[in-house]
Amino acid sequence: MNKGLLVIGVAVIGAAIYFLSNDGGPSPESIGAAPGVTTPEPTVGLIDDARIIAADEEPGNWLSFGRNYGETRFSPLTQINRETVSDLGLAWFKDMGTNRALEATPIVVDGIMFFTTSWSRVHAVDARTGETLWSYDPKVPGEWARWACCDVVNRGVAVYQGRVYVGSLDGHLIALDAGTGAEIWKIDTLVDRDKPYTITGAPRVANGKVYIGNGGAEYGVRGYVTAYDAVSGDQVWRFYTVPGIPTCLSRALKWRWRLRPGKAENGGRSAVAAPSGTQSFMIRTLTSCILALAMAHPGRG
Repeated sequence: MNKGLLVIGVAVIGAAIYFLSNDGGPSPESIGAAPGVTTPEPTVGLIDDARIIAADEEPGNWLSFGRNYGETRFSPLTQINRETVSDLGLAWFKDMGTNRALEATPIVVDGIMFFTTSWSRVHAVDARTGETLWSYDPKVPGEWARWACCDVVNRGVAVYQGRVYVGSLDGHLIALDAGTGAEIWKIDTLVDRDKPYTITGAPRVANGKVYIGNGGAEYGVRGYVTAYDAVSGDQVWRFYTVPGIPTCLSRALKWRWRLRPGKAENGGRSAVAAPSGTQSFMIRTLTSCILALAMAHPGRG
């Protein structure tokens, strides 16, 4: 009897130690405010739709990519003009620790400048002094650079409702706290991580959503734009900018032109020829495909 109680006691103590020692807090995907606890209101990066629409009323800020929703990139400031431009001098400079290309347009709001550098790194600095307020490194795998046609560049961030949004070279959309640079959520935007997709463009924000596309068309991937909820990171919709290939057309394209050894007068190169019946098969298949598409979408011509 005593031996049985001892075994039960040891089991209970072991279970208690296990659960207490594994209380490492919630995973990044589940972090949130506890019930009854109010999340502090953001005080930095307070850009919303109304401010971007009325960007001309804040000529000292640069609130979105291209400055406004029209992306006109024109500043209405007049202090620097033909008469004063010769008086410009260096106020401060910042060594970003890289010799790779820098292509980001900074977002400037209420005295803080947000921008990206190579490898999708994000920086927030005091626009007056250049002092670093925080920086964030998404730690893009180095091997992803092989999919970037034109270096490991990034074109900038979006700042919206107290958060900073960035697309990383390896296809993630990331939300950061504008005041601290802390990661809030990180979403994998790629439909197939085995294909050569990249993200180098800046996100866009409007109507409570973050919009992001991708690169890789030069390597044959199918492009798309996705909208995510700015708060939760949930996908709202996705639109493919490259239409899908209908099944009937896909069948026709599988019949490839084949190569036959060329003769000497052809310079030793292979001459292109098609196997018997291939042309007539492709013509029949493509014709039926076009007719099927026309019947499915009447009135388009």
